[in-house]
Amino acid sequence: MSLMTLLQVGSKPAASGNMHVDMWEWIVLGAVVIALILFDLLGHVRKAHEPTVGEAARWTALYVSLAVVFGVMTIVRHGGQFGAEFFAGYLTEYSLSLDNIFVFIIIIAAFRVPRLYQQKVLMYGIVIALVLRFVFILLGAAIIERFVWAFFFFGAWMLWTAFNQIKDGIEEGRERLAGELEEEEFTPPLMSRMMSKWFNVTEGFVGAKLVTRRHGKTWITPLLLCIVSIGTIDLLFALDSIPAIYGLTAEPFIVFAANAFALLGLRQLFFLVDGLLERLIYLHYGLAVILGYIGYKLIVHAAHGYEMASFLPEPGIIFSVAFIIVTILVTVIASIIGARRLEARGIVLNKDADEIDDIEPREAPHYDLENKRN
Repeated sequence: MSLMTLLQVGSKPAASGNMHVDMWEWIVLGAVVIALILFDLLGHVRKAHEPTVGEAARWTALYVSLAVVFGVMTIVRHGGQFGAEFFAGYLTEYSLSLDNIFVFIIIIAAFRVPRLYQQKVLMYGIVIALVLRFVFILLGAAIIERFVWAFFFFGAWMLWTAFNQIKDGIEEGRERLAGELEEEEFTPPLMSRMMSKWFNVTEGFVGAKLVTRRHGKTWITPLLLCIVSIGTIDLLFALDSIPAIYGLTAEPFIVFAANAFALLGLRQLFFLVDGLLERLIYLHYGLAVILGYIGYKLIVHAAHGYEMASFLPEPGIIFSVAFIIVTILVTVIASIIGARRLEARGIVLNKDADEIDDIEPREAPHYDLENKRN
């Protein structure tokens, strides 16, 4: 299946219940995403600085506003159904991105990245993640278009992920109450570990440089390895978020837009909620409810497609939007109340990141190819 065909999956006449997306809409969306990335890279991130809470709040509000504008334009052009699908997908991706931020904080702390350079690390990592997710979205569209039974698999995966979220929440809660919150161990992804073996790695940071020249040789810095770690580890989150959003919409255009706006706003959200995430003590449970709901929706949709379990109702998109919003609000409010009660009892909420494994300052071995051949 060609790239053009993949982009047009689901782009049948609106009368058939599918969203008709013209190629110019993909071009405009791509142009907007690229423009926002370039604006951040060449304008905002280029000058290294430590963002204030006020600055992070303003930028977060801007990116959320852009997502709202896109949703309204989707309603105007394609109707309320698809507009609601975008908002449901965007809210889901934004909620799941809080879990991303937890891991990003661990990675950045493990690499000991100075706060001055954290914006650059996040921005480049998010760009890598966005490109990789685009590939995942196209693959997901092709699978769903050809194999209806894939919804059963995606649904089961969502339920399993929800179960793991509950398990992690229970375990973390027990450790917190016992005062035994353990340090998070971070093992860099395979790509970062391989790069640290293939290339010369500097002992420390060289300003904001990703690569540098020393004694006629090219060296990479821990800053580059941190960026690669963030970008590639997001693939693990994509395994959850991409099937999740396909449980709310079958339109690749909406899936990519929701992912793009959620990811692009992630850097600002990182600095806004950094230090506050440990207060969301029930986040695992909130995410489990959302993922479990989407898992149910996927399985029921697949069952109805095979004329099975017709007695089970399939929730509509408006109900889904309301359900996700209520779940997020309940999770945040319950977490704040619960965190205050724990603090009143003198219980520590936060935990530190452990140092990274398998990545050390070193000079990569250089082999004598002539002697090796002999």
